[in-house]
Amino acid sequence: MTRSGGPPTDPPTPAAPTIRVFVLDDHELVRRGLRDVLDTAPGIEVVGESGSGAEAARRIPALRPDVALLDVRLPDGSGIEVCRAVRSRDPAIRALMVTSFDDEEARRAAVLAGAAGFVLKQIRGTDLVDAVRRVAAGGTLLPSPRQERTTAGGLGERALASLTPQERRILDLVVDGLTNQEIGQRLGIAEKTVRNHVTNVLAKLGFARRTQAAVFMARREG
Repeated sequence: MTRSGGPPTDPPTPAAPTIRVFVLDDHELVRRGLRDVLDTAPGIEVVGESGSGAEAARRIPALRPDVALLDVRLPDGSGIEVCRAVRSRDPAIRALMVTSFDDEEARRAAVLAGAAGFVLKQIRGTDLVDAVRRVAAGGTLLPSPRQERTTAGGLGERALASLTPQERRILDLVVDGLTNQEIGQRLGIAEKTVRNHVTNVLAKLGFARRTQAAVFMARREG
């Protein structure tokens, strides 16, 4: 209704519905940080949190959040297992996986479990908020297989070129399945030295486990 003689007024724009989020991470400080970032973002509300995969798998379907923010690695299982269990009960709940490591195997498993996105814990707060909003709106944060192969291939070749000759020799022996002790005996160096080299190699290649490096090299050579 307008005042007599006054210009017509438009009806107020309805407010966008609040995005309800559940946070799963076994580290309390990480959970608190994620909650602080999300709760201070306009239009987002954290409706629950947990440090246990088993507990989260029970609570998430009951709370019915729009987005479940799930840590991949948990002491009592995996966020990927939680994702699969939750989405089998309520496919409307969107899952955004969070991890410290860019693990291709975990990424693939997350896709198969029905996750809509996969982000690293090193993500900036504003980017995390954008990711939650995008996933809640029905979008995804998963590169296509072609993009993933192209990116991983380019980064992998540059990382390999950064290895020292000794690190490359050790990587080849890791691929052959030798233990640190066996590599030390083969190269005539201490096992502790081998362990340090392996740690450096994995860091340069961006892997968390030696099996990932072995798979990467096998694919590269195959």
